[in-house]
Amino acid sequence: ILQVGAEIYPLVKTGGLGDVLGALPSALSRLGLAVRLLLPGYPALRQPLTNVRLVCRLGPAFGAASVQVLLGRLPGVEVPVYLIDAPSLYERPGNPYVDGLGQGWADNPQRFGLLGWVAAYLALGDIDPAWRPQLVHGHDWHAGLAAAYLALHPYTDCRTVFTVHNLAFHGLFPPQLLPVLQLPDSSFMSDGLEFHGEGSMIKAGLHYADAITT
Repeated sequence: ILQVGAEIYPLVKTGGLGDVLGALPSALSRLGLAVRLLLPGYPALRQPLTNVRLVCRLGPAFGAASVQVLLGRLPGVEVPVYLIDAPSLYERPGNPYVDGLGQGWADNPQRFGLLGWVAAYLALGDIDPAWRPQLVHGHDWHAGLAAAYLALHPYTDCRTVFTVHNLAFHGLFPPQLLPVLQLPDSSFMSDGLEFHGEGSMIKAGLHYADAITT
């Protein structure tokens, strides 16, 4: 099982999502399941990461000139952790989603689109040949596109679960970003990820996942 999210208690937390990501993977691991986490490479996560191994270099992607996927351990986390090391996307001060004025970062679609894309291609076996999940579990809008990338890929046997923690935040983006996010035009419809003229990451998770929890 690959757990995918944007926060983890106690290192990065703005709400209950961080609590769940801090507890659920370890609890599942204690039940005998092979669990790993995928998180953005914020400084608060990159700095304490130990036993670091470079898994993959992706080169320019999603607006970042350099993207690497690292595997290591975080203090207090019982399962291995993949971090997306993309400094131009994730090395930001303060809150992981908004700037000092409380406005969402303008490139949040790229920042969290990349999170979903890496999750999907871990599941497809293209990023870490040594480990492939059978299930990708995405949390909130930040991970919603993981289900879309997998559902839209013609060759995958990985299943997806999407958990809604806060339905108020949708992860909206303009349709002009579809090529940047590596999404086909065919996905931009009401029976897809389109929501009142914009793309919605949370709708992508709700529409394309095999199962939904709250």
